[in-house]
Amino acid sequence: MKLDLYNKKGKKLSRKINLDKNIFEAEPNEHCLYLAVKSELAGRRQGTSKTKSKSEVRGTGAKPFKQKGTGRARVGRLRNPSRVHGGTAFGPSPRSYDLKINKKVKKIARISALSSKCSSGNILVLDNFNISDIKTKNVETIIKSLKLSDKKITFLCQETDSNFYLSCRNLKGINLFRAQDVPIHQLMDANTLILDELSVDYFNKLKNN
Repeated sequence: MKLDLYNKKGKKLSRKINLDKNIFEAEPNEHCLYLAVKSELAGRRQGTSKTKSKSEVRGTGAKPFKQKGTGRARVGRLRNPSRVHGGTAFGPSPRSYDLKINKKVKKIARISALSSKCSSGNILVLDNFNISDIKTKNVETIIKSLKLSDKKITFLCQETDSNFYLSCRNLKGINLFRAQDVPIHQLMDANTLILDELSVDYFNKLKNN
């Protein structure tokens, strides 16, 4: 399929860019999308919560009084969870929330995300993202010229331009990723994906990679 190509001033160029139908017109696989997004979001969890068990809290582990003959309930130690200042029963401990998924599932999920955005008309292609200086206003002007103000936008490029990255990182709802590094949940979360020509070339070859 062919898609219109724009410049940074929002003007449509005379030439069009070709999008591989196997990538941008594929049937989305919702289950692969679910698995990939679940894995990415789980991997962002720190897993550092920790409480002390009865063997870790401060205090003696000795039996406080004899088993029988006192008229009181039997007690094995002062720091068991049922007592004041005791340890926590079944409390959290540091762990990893990482969920492994296969490379093939990740690829299918990435293709599904791109085709879903393309079918809904939420993909634009610019000739490049290069800007001469570091100014947030430059990126705001580009967004305004494309009539995408107040939208969540993800810019995708093959080679990151440092001026463009530093200019857009302070804007709310605006993200910039390299095409090969973009998380799948960012593709799905954005209202609009804006690609440069090199990133389109990368995605066109995604099926063969």
